[in-house]
Amino acid sequence: MKKKTIWIIVAIAIAAFAVWFFVFRKNEQVVVVSTEKPKTGYISLNVTATGKVQPVDTVAVGTQVSGTVKKLYADFNSKVKKGQLLAELDKSLFEATVNQYKANLLNAQSALVYQQGNFDRQGNLFKVGAISKADYDNALYTFNSAKASVGSIKAQLASAQRNLEFASIYSPIDGTVLSRSVSEGTTVAASFNTPTLFSIAKDLTKMQVEASVDEADVGNVAVGERASFTVDAYLDNTFNGTISDIRLHPTTASNVVTYTTIIKTSNEDNKLKPGMTANITIYTKEVNDALLIPVKAIKYSPDSTLNQKFQIKKLPNHKLNADEALVWVQRSPKELEQRKIKIGINDNTQVQVLEGLSKADEVVTGSQVMGKKEAASQNPASPFMPKRPTNRRR
Repeated sequence: MKKKTIWIIVAIAIAAFAVWFFVFRKNEQVVVVSTEKPKTGYISLNVTATGKVQPVDTVAVGTQVSGTVKKLYADFNSKVKKGQLLAELDKSLFEATVNQYKANLLNAQSALVYQQGNFDRQGNLFKVGAISKADYDNALYTFNSAKASVGSIKAQLASAQRNLEFASIYSPIDGTVLSRSVSEGTTVAASFNTPTLFSIAKDLTKMQVEASVDEADVGNVAVGERASFTVDAYLDNTFNGTISDIRLHPTTASNVVTYTTIIKTSNEDNKLKPGMTANITIYTKEVNDALLIPVKAIKYSPDSTLNQKFQIKKLPNHKLNADEALVWVQRSPKELEQRKIKIGINDNTQVQVLEGLSKADEVVTGSQVMGKKEAASQNPASPFMPKRPTNRRR
């Protein structure tokens, strides 16, 4: 009976120990730090914007006279040369006006010849005292009026002939017709402004992007900086360009102030079309082969949990300059050292290190407290992954 009681007590003790071990025993906690070595790579600061693709040079061709379009010799996408006839207005009224002034000029010239002879006769009679001074002055006045009339009608004839020439519209440049605003039979009126008949792009192999850069970013943009952009028609293609101009005239829309920034680009393959929407990236700073660390390294600061495992060597407190930062370097398995570094470009993901670190340094990026088992195995098997079946013989 006593022996049976002893075995019962032993069984209860074993069960209690098992419950404690598997249920109530706390997993021993350890502190684990994450480190990364500085690496060499590319880093940049950039500004994003949207804009429109446009030809570098576009000319609006209009008419200086009113009339009805009689004939068109160019259409959309037509290739034209400088001096090529694009359109003609109805010339009948212009020709009639020219003929009218020509007739008036002949009449005025005949009157001038008559008044010239009359003035010469009156002059001779005045010299011998046959007529009065008043008669002589009247003959002179009539002669001068006839001469002025000839000059006036000549000017009117020149104006009428010029208007007749304006009835023929010629291309001022070599280029491509982007738009045609009239059709044959359309009446155009040039009373207050010049109607636009055609819009001609000078050279479509050279394009520009008119980017709208926000006022908060325009201070970082400068002429000569590199830019790249994509258009919806060719999402897999990246087009490159260069900042050529930052226009000082602001544009305000919905209380947002933007400045038009011109990006020159090549279009030798004619993929870019006028009016396409461009998604633009302007590279304000770029560095190749820069020494880089994660941005979280300069934000990390060890807490008191590390004091039990590491010897912490902290720098004296002092004010940091704008181009300085503090990082922690793991010198050995038991030692963390704070170090001041000089930094350059920070793209909010990586930081360029100018001084204070080498590629061999182990820079601390974070730390966490975990169970000893988890620390021993950083990549435990997922309970959701299927397990490999085992072959069992029956």
